[in-house]
Amino acid sequence: MYLSDTDIEKAVKAGTITIKPFDRKRLQPATYDIRLGNAFQLSDIYATDFIDPQKRMYGKTREVKVKDGHEFILRPGISVLAASKEFFGSNDYLIQLSGKSSLARIGLMVHNTAGIINPGHFLNITLELTNQNTVPIILRPGMDIAQLTFSELTSPPEQSYKEVGRFAKDNWKHFAPAKRKNRRKKL
Repeated sequence: MYLSDTDIEKAVKAGTITIKPFDRKRLQPATYDIRLGNAFQLSDIYATDFIDPQKRMYGKTREVKVKDGHEFILRPGISVLAASKEFFGSNDYLIQLSGKSSLARIGLMVHNTAGIINPGHFLNITLELTNQNTVPIILRPGMDIAQLTFSELTSPPEQSYKEVGRFAKDNWKHFAPAKRKNRRKKL
């Protein structure tokens, strides 16, 4: 079951959902809008021959900071990583990231596959921005970029992302090795 705007606000006030900064105006009927942050990571295509994730061979990247009021131009067919302005998470709810229809209609994808935030993960989410259009898209820090939904769990999780999550300590460290899973208790 998804939380409504009323329930999202109640959960934030009760401390079971963290959203910093929280702005009631960003609430939609069943979602919360988040904004684009100032940090972007770009692939260095001249220093990367290929990427082989199975062998943990990743491309070289560089970070670009864009000041508020300035712009980042996302060229057609290019993918970059970016951070959200909002820091959020919950120990009690599953959070899902979705794109905004207005941005999807102009060819901007905000995440490829990583749209789930497990209970216990608190972060400025890393967005996977891709321009699917044939013309550049101008992005500005602070613009609405995505929306969050919050789902109730049927029972408390046995594990917390804080303990088993690959990006639990640093969501901006993009190629962190997988953590060893906790051994489940035998019944």
